[in-house]
Amino acid sequence: MYKKGIYKILANEPLTATVWRMVLGGDTQWITAPGQFVDIALEGRYLRRPISVCDYDATTLTLIYKVVGEGTAQMSRMAAGGELDLLTGLGNGFDVHNAAQRPLLVGGGVGVPPLYNLAKVLLAAGKRPKCCARNSADEVFYADEFRALGCDVHLATADGSAGVRGFVTTAIAECRPEFDYFYACGPLPMLRALCDAVPQDGQLSFEERMGCGFGACMGCSCKTKYGNKRICKEGPVLTKGEVIW
Repeated sequence: MYKKGIYKILANEPLTATVWRMVLGGDTQWITAPGQFVDIALEGRYLRRPISVCDYDATTLTLIYKVVGEGTAQMSRMAAGGELDLLTGLGNGFDVHNAAQRPLLVGGGVGVPPLYNLAKVLLAAGKRPKCCARNSADEVFYADEFRALGCDVHLATADGSAGVRGFVTTAIAECRPEFDYFYACGPLPMLRALCDAVPQDGQLSFEERMGCGFGACMGCSCKTKYGNKRICKEGPVLTKGEVIW
């Protein structure tokens, strides 16, 4: 179930040269699981922009997005006090109802934000998550926020300026065998490398271009062992075992 609504921009600020955090005020009751996303209508743009939810409470939601095109550049110029038309409660989100006690959260780039609310949910359930993230040297963000929650954070960057030098799998090597499950969000090559590198089961949140965002256009369909699934509707979260690489 999703809902269309108007949300007020409470804050919109840069975290790095290209990554921004936007806080919106409005009804968040349709967001029911970590890992869901919203679809934002922008003036003059035909398609909405899907952005994962970083965090939310009863009256606000936080989005973190990277400026990669004209739409997100337009978002970065929006000031507090403005309004946005959103579809909320989209996607299935992460399933946290499993027996894992020491989950590993793996994020690449702007795949990191949806793991923040997930970490809060897992901690509230008595789990002990570790976090691994891979960013370029000038785009490391939210590491301190995860640490403030009480998470053990491992970083990887291409030049080693933050954390270890290498890919996210390099940072994951520091965590073995201290995790029994994983949740991941990031670019496709990272997700595939993760599945090849670790034997543990887990869930993968896929980044995909979308048309409608709610399953009508079929534009983001992908093959799985159980037939075609729409990333925007049956996803964006799929299990490791069902993915066909």
